[in-house]
Amino acid sequence: MSLIGNFIWLVFGGFIPAIGWFVVGVLWCLTIIGIPIGIQCFKMADLQLFPFGRDVSFDGVGLGSLILNIIWIFFGGFELFILNALIGVAFCITIIGIPFGLQSFKMAKLSLMPFGARIVSNRNRL
Repeated sequence: MSLIGNFIWLVFGGFIPAIGWFVVGVLWCLTIIGIPIGIQCFKMADLQLFPFGRDVSFDGVGLGSLILNIIWIFFGGFELFILNALIGVAFCITIIGIPFGLQSFKMAKLSLMPFGARIVSNRNRL
């Protein structure tokens, strides 16, 4: 099911926000200090392209992650949050789109707090 969901997601809702993550990551990587933030953006772009079958865990959020998340909200996170939230609302208008809307809301939450988050596979869960 995750293969079909990821394909439909890529075609109808995941590609444009993934480009947003990628562009913000490239902009952060232009500075030496921003390279770790840019690398995290590239990881989130990958999750934005293929969210089904993966989940986000917020284990081990420390002071460094908190500081980076606060900086992130002002320099890229809020725009990506709005984009993902609007796409999620659009998906949730129909019953068929609700699973895609939930994935978009997951990405909206992650857009505000990407640091300290870990992407885990949920294929092994029962």
